[in-house]
Amino acid sequence: MDDVSPPLFDLPTLRIVPLDRLIPHEQHDVQRSLPLAERLKAEGVLINPPIVARLSPEEDRYVVLDGANRVTAAKLLGLPHMLVQIVDYEDPELQLSTWYHVITGCDLATFTTRLKAILGLTLTPSGLLHARAALARRDILAYLVCRDEQVFLIEGGHDLQSRTALLNALVDAYKDICRIYRANTDRIAQLAQLYPDLVAVVVFPHYEPAEILELARNEARLPAGITRHIIPRRALRVNLPLHILAEARSIEEKNAWLEEWLRHKVAHKQVRYYAESTVLFDE
Repeated sequence: MDDVSPPLFDLPTLRIVPLDRLIPHEQHDVQRSLPLAERLKAEGVLINPPIVARLSPEEDRYVVLDGANRVTAAKLLGLPHMLVQIVDYEDPELQLSTWYHVITGCDLATFTTRLKAILGLTLTPSGLLHARAALARRDILAYLVCRDEQVFLIEGGHDLQSRTALLNALVDAYKDICRIYRANTDRIAQLAQLYPDLVAVVVFPHYEPAEILELARNEARLPAGITRHIIPRRALRVNLPLHILAEARSIEEKNAWLEEWLRHKVAHKQVRYYAESTVLFDE
C-alpha cells in the first residue's frame, strides 16, 4: 500500500474546543454512548476525534457531523473540552449520503402496527419506482420495502422540523422491538441474502448540508445513524491522552500543547496518509 509522509499533503485540522460548543445534528445511541464512556475511561485515550464543521464563519460553534456518541460519552465523563477534526462543509470532496435501516428480528404485523399508531403518520401502498421518485422529490417522509416486496409510502409532516419529529417517532417505534442494520440499497432480494430474518427496509431521504446546519441551529436532531458523512483526510488513531482534555488548563494552553505534540509526531514519521480506499478486517 502506497503512503505519503507530511508535508506532501495537508494535515487534518485538529483542535481542542469547549465541549459545550459542539452541537449534534442527530440523536445519540444510549446503547453505544454509555459503554463508550466506560471504555474511554478505562483506556485513557481518545482514539478517533469527532468530525465537526462551523455553524457559520462568524460563529465559534460547531455541528457534529460524525461522532455524536463520542461527544455524549465525553459529557458523561465530565470533560470540559474535546479534541475534534474541523472540516469545511463546502469541501467538494466531502460527501453527505444516507443510511437505510434494515429491520430484522421481529414480525411484520407488529412492526407495521407500531408505525400506523404514530399520530400524523400514514402508510400508503405503492410501487417501488413511484416510492423512489416521491422520496427524491421529498413528497414523502420515507418509504418501506417489505420482505415480500410490498412497498408503502410513509407520509407526514409539512416542513423540516415536523418531518424530523416524525422521523424520530418512526425510529422510536421500532428500535426497541427489532434489530437494526445499516444499508445503502433498497433491493430486498439482495438484503435477504445478507439478513436471513429480514423483515423490511426503511428508506430515508437524502439531506443537504444546509439542512444539517439548520437542524443543529434549531436544536432539532435526526434519528441516530441516518446521515453518513464521507470525510476526505479523516484523522484516525490519534490516541490523544484523555487527561489532557480533563485538565483545568485553558483552551489556549491545551492547543499549544496539541500543536507541539502533533509536530513531534510528524517529525518522528508517525503520521501517514493513505490515498486509496481500504478494507479493514480488525474493526
